[in-house]
Amino acid sequence: MREIIKTLHRAGTTIFLTTHYIEEAERLCERIAFLVAGKIIRTDTVENLVRPVRDRYVLAIACHNLPGDIRVQLSGSFPDLKFSITGEDMIRAESSAPVPAGPLVRFLEDRGCEVIEARRMRPALEDVFVRITGIETQAMKKEKEKKGGDK
Repeated sequence: MREIIKTLHRAGTTIFLTTHYIEEAERLCERIAFLVAGKIIRTDTVENLVRPVRDRYVLAIACHNLPGDIRVQLSGSFPDLKFSITGEDMIRAESSAPVPAGPLVRFLEDRGCEVIEARRMRPALEDVFVRITGIETQAMKKEKEKKGGDK
């Protein structure tokens, strides 16, 4: 299906694609409209939407046993990084410079956290969506699962 959409698009056909998969929209579309509760809240080209996050560095750390105040602890010890907790067990560290994985993992382990994974991520359209709407990725996934997904 994706190849058919790409072929039609290259031939000059305008295609309206509705999807809950932001990665799919980023790959297949030139222009994006973010809808929340049935209202368009932002429309632009993928290039323009992604530009503000392109020069950002992100490290995602999955771990168990997070203390309730871990975000405050991290912010105090690593003031050059911006931290967010997504879901119950995911820490996201963001910066304008590469994010050091080793010191963050050691810091978490020293506080009793069980680090499962630490991976560098390229900020993408999904990050823009979260910034613009305030809707976290986990909330989007839960909503989609509740409705039965894209069937």
